[in-house]
Amino acid sequence: QVQLVESGGGLVQAGESLRLSCAASGRTFNNYVMGWFRQGPGKEREFVAGINRSGGSTRYADSVKGRFTISRDNAKNTVYLQMNSLKPEDTAVYYCASRSIFPSISTTLSSYDYWGQGTQVTVSS
Repeated sequence: QVQLVESGGGLVQAGESLRLSCAASGRTFNNYVMGWFRQGPGKEREFVAGINRSGGSTRYADSVKGRFTISRDNAKNTVYLQMNSLKPEDTAVYYCASRSIFPSISTTLSSYDYWGQGTQVTVSS
């Protein structure tokens, strides 16, 4: 069982930055592929970014490529999402998720085993 706790959300203006953190319980954090997803108002949850176990490989949704950066610190059991140049359309609840069985970064929700409770990000225009 893995427990994931997100933090760092808030209200910002367009063009500003935020850094989200996701702290994981357990001693096997480096065995998990980690992903960030988001769900905007009236929208389905969608993939934002993913990172492999070592942190050496990442993957991004086209909508955030060049603006968001995912990273992880396995010593701290934490994955981060640095979000720059935020836009109103980035407004959503952001969730982190872990994937344990397969080592590849997946963009599909069903590939992830555990989810955090989410943190709200609101970007005003």
